[in-house]
Amino acid sequence: MPERDSRALWEKLMLDGFQAGLAWITILRKRDAFRRAFAGFDPAVVARFGEADVARMLGDAGIVRSRAKIEATIGNARAYLRIDERGGFDNLLWRHLDGRPLQNRFRTLADVPASTPLSERISKELKAEGFRFTGPTIVYAFMQATG
Repeated sequence: MPERDSRALWEKLMLDGFQAGLAWITILRKRDAFRRAFAGFDPAVVARFGEADVARMLGDAGIVRSRAKIEATIGNARAYLRIDERGGFDNLLWRHLDGRPLQNRFRTLADVPASTPLSERISKELKAEGFRFTGPTIVYAFMQATG
């Protein structure tokens, strides 16, 4: 289903970043713990997290305890807020598709690529905005999940 809510899109992108290198089921099982650890994925709250919050999360067995991914999520919250001030995270993403979902028609699972030229463009734009853990493969998985 196409997702258009900026905060929901941000949460899903952050979870996709945590999923990198892991099975998706691992993240799904930890989703509630992630929501607790990251204040319901409220970017305004997460953007104010500091070293004490990072230390707290590194001790939380309910989430993936990767310092790089935790710190990236905090930085990504700050980038999200900057984008939100300029017109919204949802608009930044959906303008690549003129607001319409993309429906690929791959014949077999083997035909599904790890990334696409579109996911590469969106990844590059996110990185230019200051996002981390948003490479083309992560962005493509995110795109598949959100429309």
